[in-house]
Amino acid sequence: MRRGPRSGLPTMVAVHSTVRGPALGGVRLWVYDDLDAAMADALRLARAMTFKAAAADLPLGGGKGVIMLPAREALAPRGMRTAVLRDFAETVDALEGSYLTAEDVGITTRDMQVIAKGTPHVTGLPRRQGGSGDPSPWTALGVEIAMRVAVQRRLGATDLDGLRIVVAGLGHVGARLAAACGKAGADLVVSDIDVRKQALAEQLGARWVDPDAALSVSADVFAPCALGGVLSHATVGRLGAPVVVGAANNQLATEDVAEELAARDVLWVPDFVANAAGIINIAVELRPEGYDPRRARRDVHRIGDTVRLLLDEADAASITPLEAAMRVAHRRVTRLAA
Repeated sequence: MRRGPRSGLPTMVAVHSTVRGPALGGVRLWVYDDLDAAMADALRLARAMTFKAAAADLPLGGGKGVIMLPAREALAPRGMRTAVLRDFAETVDALEGSYLTAEDVGITTRDMQVIAKGTPHVTGLPRRQGGSGDPSPWTALGVEIAMRVAVQRRLGATDLDGLRIVVAGLGHVGARLAAACGKAGADLVVSDIDVRKQALAEQLGARWVDPDAALSVSADVFAPCALGGVLSHATVGRLGAPVVVGAANNQLATEDVAEELAARDVLWVPDFVANAAGIINIAVELRPEGYDPRRARRDVHRIGDTVRLLLDEADAASITPLEAAMRVAHRRVTRLAA
């Protein structure tokens, strides 16, 4: 952690593991109550990135960047946003490539271009600048692939056609996922905290519900695509779908919620497996021969194989999909660490 010399704001990077390769993780620009909360978030997210990369069998470790804002107004002064992004670039550069940064909550593609002026250790830049571009379409595709495997396993459905799917959160990924499900013939229900997204719901031919009601809609699949923590001991009893597959990170409020979901016969695909396509795409960008979208599509489709592997392991060992995914990830990390 260092306090930026230009902005005076804390910028930090947490590196959880570099056993499989450089630590990859987005930078989050967010308001935190205090420095301890910001550091805890960075550490938690870095750990999750290690397991996401390992579960996807990528040559990457886990890291996370955080720019701590005391309040939204902190970026109000003209030039302050550029100043703190340049400060963060220096923090990244000081790690000499052991950490690779990318776009995350609160950060835009334009912000990443500013950061790239101060360090070469930046991923996900526009294609014209040698990057792989917006990861959202890939992430949505990966979640759709995971969803198809899950509904076949839990419901015996060979397609999404005719299934009722609730997509909670219509951001960059959620909107694309909803569109893909609708195109596949799903009976679509959507929600978002931004009521202006009702216009998108109409375009998709979807039924709109309030975010508080989305979890309880009687459906085949619930897809959480907003912020994390939606599945807790207080909420899973209201869950109206037997399959949960979504793009949001950290969907479980606590890890033991996975056991309650299993006890209720709900098939939950761990978020770090379902939403891994973004980093799979970046791994293609980092290959010596450069980025190839055809290779990216082929690699993203392997998410289906990963989901089948962990579900098979969960069934064979009578454990939750979360524990199975963690076992797979741990094996892949320790195999290289030995």
